[in-house]
Amino acid sequence: MIELRGITWQHTRGYLPMVATAQRFQELYPDVQIRWEMRSLQSFADQSISRLAETFDLLIIDHPFAGRAARGDVLLPLDEFLEASVLEDQKANAVGLSYESYRYGGHLWALPTDTAAPVSGARVDLLAKHGLRKPNTWTELMELAREGFVVVPAIPIDCLMHLYMLCVGLGEEPFRDRDILASESVGVRALEMLRNLVTLCDPKCLDRNPIATWELMSSTDRAVYCPFAYGYSNYARSGYAKNPIEFGGLVVIDGGKKCRSTLGGAGLAISRSVSYITAAASYAAFVASADVQKGIYFDAGGQPGHRAAWIDSEVNRRSSGFFQNTLETLDAAYMRPRFDTYPEFQDEAGLIVHAYLVSGGDSVKVLKELNALLCHVNSKSLEIRP
Repeated sequence: MIELRGITWQHTRGYLPMVATAQRFQELYPDVQIRWEMRSLQSFADQSISRLAETFDLLIIDHPFAGRAARGDVLLPLDEFLEASVLEDQKANAVGLSYESYRYGGHLWALPTDTAAPVSGARVDLLAKHGLRKPNTWTELMELAREGFVVVPAIPIDCLMHLYMLCVGLGEEPFRDRDILASESVGVRALEMLRNLVTLCDPKCLDRNPIATWELMSSTDRAVYCPFAYGYSNYARSGYAKNPIEFGGLVVIDGGKKCRSTLGGAGLAISRSVSYITAAASYAAFVASADVQKGIYFDAGGQPGHRAAWIDSEVNRRSSGFFQNTLETLDAAYMRPRFDTYPEFQDEAGLIVHAYLVSGGDSVKVLKELNALLCHVNSKSLEIRP
């Protein structure tokens, strides 16, 4: 019996599709047994893949870890173990930059089995009840927030992702300069815009991640509109959500551009410590395939990474159009840096931005602190390039 052990994150979207695909794979290949375990969403974002790879054969990872993987001692380069046809299919049918996000240092370190980015969500029944409409611009969003109808996830990691989004919307992609997150004119304005919005929201937003935000909106009538949070198609599905949420695109910044989300999602990677490489690679290709992604994977609550699922009429019918309504936003999403020490920056920078949102202060000083942190982590990088 071949046994493989995997680790994913703790949510229906993260766990159940892996269990379902593992069960089906074992039915097709009875000599392979795959057991999946869970970790928290926060651990998914910041827990070291080096330690996880010592224990698990299969890992669901976030793409900023690709640079760390490129050091060559943690994950298998999938391009050396998967058939060319599988790789070509994945690249041709990626949603946005999801496939490229796992390519680094000349190799592919994970398959984009799950794709996500911040999108908007609305309780259209409550909007109608209060005689409101979805905002199209930042000014309209702020007006809705002043009336108490807006929620936004604002824990440290999400604060930072929102900051990136606003910088892009103001016309400047973050990290254009190696040691500068953003120029002072853009970075300061983005910080202040974000704090102005969060200040108008319930302070509990500062303790909520996207899951808690969508749970609040779908299970109570206390929240009407969320302008940006990592999308979860589960909350658009009748039978899963008490009050399904209508998901869509992002607002336009007055005098600027439409906000561009910060790419998220998850990739299926294989540890270098795996004993059964062929079985692990076959399972990874199975999970990422179009038929599985729009079938078993979606059926079990997953949020597919394969484009065939995003444009599938039945998948969209059963998710109230979640995928077709957000695909444009996902295709335009900004990809975070992936150099080997970036995850350290992300962990600490999120805390800096969160502290500013909580207590206020000098936004110029906050940006300088972020830039100094970036210089510090860059000084420890091994300089591996994409």
